[in-house]
Amino acid sequence: MSSPVLVESLASPVTDRALRAYLGSVPSVDDVMVHQRVAALATRSIKKESKRAALELAVRMTDLTTLEGQDTPGKVRQLASKAVRPDPSDPSIPSVAALCVYPSMVPHAAPVLAGSGVHLAAVATYFPSGQAPGESRVADVRTAVEAGADEIDMVIDRGAFLAGDYVKVFEDIVATKEACGDAHLKVILETGELGTYDNVRKASMLAMAAGGDFIKTSTGKISPAATREVTLVMFEAIRDFHALTGRRIGMKPAGGIRVAKDAIRYLVLLHETLGMDWMTPDLFRFGASSLLNDVLMQIRWLDTGRYQSADYFTKD
Repeated sequence: MSSPVLVESLASPVTDRALRAYLGSVPSVDDVMVHQRVAALATRSIKKESKRAALELAVRMTDLTTLEGQDTPGKVRQLASKAVRPDPSDPSIPSVAALCVYPSMVPHAAPVLAGSGVHLAAVATYFPSGQAPGESRVADVRTAVEAGADEIDMVIDRGAFLAGDYVKVFEDIVATKEACGDAHLKVILETGELGTYDNVRKASMLAMAAGGDFIKTSTGKISPAATREVTLVMFEAIRDFHALTGRRIGMKPAGGIRVAKDAIRYLVLLHETLGMDWMTPDLFRFGASSLLNDVLMQIRWLDTGRYQSADYFTKD
């Protein structure tokens, strides 16, 4: 890996030569070992008591998300209420980590979430394509933060990354981080468009060096979105970056995680790769919409021995 001195020397304006040296030191990914490790960890069994704790942790780690063209203020307010009280009949169920919406919906969610401890995330920088001039991307972020968002999920310009214009990607992230102010920045790589695990690892290392607080797999708008294999590659990049800098960077798989069984598999992968320090909503999130209902159904089954009808929970 690159030396800590090189990581810390990356500053804006960064040079193409410095970035290429930094990314050139990132080791290649062993694709076979990635798939073997994910398959092996998927066979881990969890006892009933541990499963209940894992499901509750999954709730606390969820970024409840709605990113549809048909989103309305009323829908967003209802979802904000659900983020605070996922199961109104059971006050023991914790709130989720955050509600994630379009910037235009932030003013409608903010009053509902005020004082609840639930974060308000906005997808910005012209989600999902990221194809907009830098000034427009930054303005998008500032608008969301001024409206009440305390987390920003930005998208990188995948075209620039694949064309080798690493300086542009780096500077976009730096500018977005500055526009965030005190808001946390999650950097969406859109891994399904990056083509290879090596590209995913390099993009992860680039995003973290540029100042991202989290790295995130996907917008959820293309397939494949999140997979455990690509998540493992990103976990390993986070582990390497922490070894170089001492900084703990968060991770958010998003898109396609719909059932509690899969969520638990992600948590096993997280524990076995990054350890207990990352087993917190401060450093790991699920970007999901339908996942929460399935987790709530599984909790109800563990607590009562009966499945609650899916019709009992609101459709998100």
